[in-house]
Amino acid sequence: MNIFNRLSDEKIVPVIKLQSPDSATPLADALIKGGINVAEVTFRTDAAAESIKKIRTNFPEMLVGAGTVLNLENAKKAEDAGASFMVAPGFNPKIVQFCLDRKIPVVPGVTSPSEVEQAMEMGLEVLKFFPAELSGGIPMLKTLASVYTAKFMPTGGLNADNFIDYLKLSNVIACGGSWMVGGPLVESGNFEEITRLSAEVRRIIKANF
Repeated sequence: MNIFNRLSDEKIVPVIKLQSPDSATPLADALIKGGINVAEVTFRTDAAAESIKKIRTNFPEMLVGAGTVLNLENAKKAEDAGASFMVAPGFNPKIVQFCLDRKIPVVPGVTSPSEVEQAMEMGLEVLKFFPAELSGGIPMLKTLASVYTAKFMPTGGLNADNFIDYLKLSNVIACGGSWMVGGPLVESGNFEEITRLSAEVRRIIKANF
């Protein structure tokens, strides 16, 4: 099964910001206990690369990607850490080409038809729609579906109340979100609550698909 098939099966991708790699293992364990087997560790902190390594080592069954990949330095660190896929907030041809050359699945961010066409021209089939809610949300994705065959992973402004509406769109394979792995929960070590929120997400998904 390829990466995008797995993301489509999972349907939800927790977007994680970690201040310390020490939180990586208990956080991954909390997600798995809640029924979520994928994570996107963002390069918004210096803990990202080491966190990815820790999760890959301790939970080899978990699909771990690198998020907020803003430049080639981030991309190289993510590759060295063993990231299974990379996600960028915008469309950067250099990052896309880096990943294509190394056969690493990459999901760059787009918000417009022009960016969708540039991505498809490079052979990409799955794109990040970010920031989703601020960029037209569900109506925009429906409009894009009427023109393009590309699939999307919307992120930005999604929460427990609206993510399922995005997932029901024909051109959405998975949703990214951070509400079940919020910074205060991680920093306070409230991993039981992360498991509870993750299990609730999984319950909602099962009830609708």
